[in-house]
Amino acid sequence: MSTENEKVVYLTPEGLKKLKEELDWRINVRRPEIAKQIEAARKEGDLSENAGYDEAKYQAGMNEGRIMELQQKLKHAVIIDPNDGPSDTVQLGRTVTIVDKEFGDEEKYTIVGSAEASPGDGKISNESPIGRALMGKKVGDIVTVQTPGGEVTFEIVAIE
Repeated sequence: MSTENEKVVYLTPEGLKKLKEELDWRINVRRPEIAKQIEAARKEGDLSENAGYDEAKYQAGMNEGRIMELQQKLKHAVIIDPNDGPSDTVQLGRTVTIVDKEFGDEEKYTIVGSAEASPGDGKISNESPIGRALMGKKVGDIVTVQTPGGEVTFEIVAIE
């Protein structure tokens, strides 16, 4: 039986490096910083009304939660190689240039796993509406995507 925690996490080599760096920072830098904050707050005396202590404990919990999340992602990581598979097909790790058929706007996206998606940086998840619609398509293909803003039609003009 599979659980959500056992879900495969697709990462580019760059995404894997970033997650490992964040995990290292949270364990070796952030955790000791928070421990010092907790110790300093304890020295202030009564912990029942110590906002500094409460905040430090809260930060410790948030940090430990993120550490566990990162460890799970890394445990289930599958590294994607954009050079695997046919070069003329949209797949994980590939950068796709599309043109909005209605407005003529050109957009460029790299298709990544959900763990490293960052639409503001041009990285969209293969599980997003646009990512799902583009997967497996080729240059010249027309795709219609149901987005939160309505239906949008794109033409794929380049795959890198």
